[in-house]
Amino acid sequence: MMGEPVGQQDRLFYEFDLEDMVPDDHLLRRIDKVLDLSWLRDEMKPHYSHLGCPSVCPELMMRMLLVGYCYSIRSERRLCDEVKVNLAYRWFCGLGLEDKVPHHSTFSVNRYGRFRDSDILRKVFEETVCGCMETGLVGGEGFAVDASVIEADASRFQRVKGSEVDWTPGQRASRPVREYLNALESENTPINPKQKPKAISPTDPTAAWTTRGRHKVMFGYSLNYLIDMENAVIVDVEPTPTRISKEVEATQTMIERTEDRFGLKPDHIAGDVAYGTGKMLGWLVDHKIDPHIPVWDRSKRDDGTFSRDDFIYDKERDLYVCPGGKSLKTTGTLHSDKTYRYIANKSDCDICPLKPECCRKQPVRRILRNPDEEARDYTRALMETEAYSRSCGERKKIEGLFGEAKNVLSMVRLRLRGRTGAKDEFLLTATIQNLKRLANHTTRPPPQLMIA
Repeated sequence: MMGEPVGQQDRLFYEFDLEDMVPDDHLLRRIDKVLDLSWLRDEMKPHYSHLGCPSVCPELMMRMLLVGYCYSIRSERRLCDEVKVNLAYRWFCGLGLEDKVPHHSTFSVNRYGRFRDSDILRKVFEETVCGCMETGLVGGEGFAVDASVIEADASRFQRVKGSEVDWTPGQRASRPVREYLNALESENTPINPKQKPKAISPTDPTAAWTTRGRHKVMFGYSLNYLIDMENAVIVDVEPTPTRISKEVEATQTMIERTEDRFGLKPDHIAGDVAYGTGKMLGWLVDHKIDPHIPVWDRSKRDDGTFSRDDFIYDKERDLYVCPGGKSLKTTGTLHSDKTYRYIANKSDCDICPLKPECCRKQPVRRILRNPDEEARDYTRALMETEAYSRSCGERKKIEGLFGEAKNVLSMVRLRLRGRTGAKDEFLLTATIQNLKRLANHTTRPPPQLMIA
């Protein structure tokens, strides 16, 4: 027997409970169980005036932003439209069927004002980290660090060659340009003073011109993650222009901030060879953190002559001994390339039978030594340990987080400009990733008993 046709929406009143419309296993319901934003209103209260019309609830806006970044809806205009028609989104945001969804312009006003003045997005992120710590997801013994390139909201076809731009009054009035010009005069300059950029974007000058992204060349920012390797929980995130020197500097910032905010200091940290500079390794060793990082070493020679490893360093006398038994001494001057130069006597090299194997094209042999060479030697010794090998495998978990951010959360190209725009988007992305892990851990169903 054929059933009655559906779609007869002629009833005047309905019995409807929004709570019944969201399944128990829905992602937003599971996230809601581990998300606590009850503190947010008191935190934001000093940033609101006690006069005027009532504003949109900051918790509502935060929940809407989390929905957007959870489901790759980064346009606030589209997000407001989706919340209007999606029952699960309405339920998560605490909106009833008749409640009005905020206008999309509200998000822009608060982002450039209250949200950035209060740094509320970082505080929400840090609350999720605390939640992960309380449930035992963070071990705190081993961290990993890495960076992934995200395309900036800047056309690669519209660029100014060189590092100097004749800014027009209209360009100077834009937020990204003002932010860039102010940063140039601060300690945290967005460019490398030793190497000027080859090109600058007139719309987002902080973004770096790079060949490391998905296009052959583009403007980009680096998404820097510091994770706990036990369960791949992101303990800190930092945006930088896509320059290796800035990524390495961000590592120190993230480690210090993690210790200050959460009291977490790892026993060891894993990273790729980009982080194996003498300065980085020296900083880690000085802070009692074992670097499970390949040493960045260019002293190997492939022309058949002796490498630096063939020379023995005498720490007490501060000199090198060559394979022929002669000494290479230094004046103690730290040169512009941040190295000490140990030089042999010309009279020793002239009569040495090993000269063709040592310095066949130079009159004397020179050895360059990094001020942090002891830390480099300490790291080389760690590379032979089982713990180092284990960290190399666990470090790959951070690549999975970058893959999730790009392929699942669509963090391929930024929508906001400037370093603060990248910071906002990266913090929201990392918050969602942590919330998903926390929800999976907390709401995981108990294992079924085996029936004999």
